[in-house]
Amino acid sequence: MRQLMRSSTSIGAMCAESEHAQSKSDFINKLSIARKECNESKYWIAMMHEVGLLSKHVAEKLGAQAEELMRLLTSSIRTAQNNLRNSKSAGN
Repeated sequence: MRQLMRSSTSIGAMCAESEHAQSKSDFINKLSIARKECNESKYWIAMMHEVGLLSKHVAEKLGAQAEELMRLLTSSIRTAQNNLRNSKSAGN
């Protein structure tokens, strides 16, 4: 339970830090860490269900929310990476 709390709260912390990133690369890095933590949260949700700490319904709901968050983070990271590449190529 503690590991799930750590990984899931880290997602929000990294997203909050990304709002004041020092550069586009720093922004991408912070969102990438948030995505890793989200993936870890999905793991802990599955494990908690396997050992009977979460019902199937709750585990499925939390897992679906985590998956949606993973998609949003991935999309944001890709957009930021494309913007970074475009700004570098425009500067050349």
